[in-house]
Amino acid sequence: MTVYIIGAGPGDPDLITIRGAELIARCPVVLYTGSLVPKAVIERAPDHAQVLDSSGMTLDAIVQVMEDAHQRGQDVARVHTGDPSLFGSTAEQMRRLRRLGIAYEIVPGVSSFAASAAALGKELTLPELSQTVIISRVEGRTPMPEGERLADLAGHGTLVLFLSVTLMKKIVRELLPLLGKDCPVAVVERASWPDQQVVQGTLADIEPKVRKAKIKATAIIIIGQVLTSEDFAESRFYAADFSHRFRRASKD
Repeated sequence: MTVYIIGAGPGDPDLITIRGAELIARCPVVLYTGSLVPKAVIERAPDHAQVLDSSGMTLDAIVQVMEDAHQRGQDVARVHTGDPSLFGSTAEQMRRLRRLGIAYEIVPGVSSFAASAAALGKELTLPELSQTVIISRVEGRTPMPEGERLADLAGHGTLVLFLSVTLMKKIVRELLPLLGKDCPVAVVERASWPDQQVVQGTLADIEPKVRKAKIKATAIIIIGQVLTSEDFAESRFYAADFSHRFRRASKD
């Protein structure tokens, strides 16, 4: 018996991995985050499966479902949104499973930040401009560890913020003195869903634009020059005068 912690992807049911879809289609117990995982993903479950929405459950109740399945020798598809390694509340579930001696396996998924970059048509790492992507959130009800507050992270590459769109005023207030009013910002709500919404601007005007668009949750914020720059260096990997183990440099 195994608990499969599956990343369902950002929203589009076609963006789940083949392995993730196959596991949902065969596991007799399917436990999914109903507030974020689209119904089309869960419709892959077998007709006889026990399908439970965990959005209204406590951690104890979720783990109890897994423990009961373990006693019956039944595999569990634990389906989370995006990728389980990022802001998925999966670590505490895995810790409980380890303590109970229940085997688990993580099945990666497409993160909403990757889907947001795709929606914008952007690469987040540009040569000689930004080779670092910082994935974080803004301090709200969940306190941030020392050294990881917004001001500590600004200016070290491209910022990608989860779970923070309701704090846009705070983001602008803290970053304006550090990055300047012309720093590009993009907000992607429900990336890859049919009702996806994209708002772009700068630190000077993004907050009223987001307010006007009535974006209140499930949005990714991307901040950095990669969003608008066209004057960036080309990758050396494809340069004619650059050798690597797959291609020799041109003598010309």
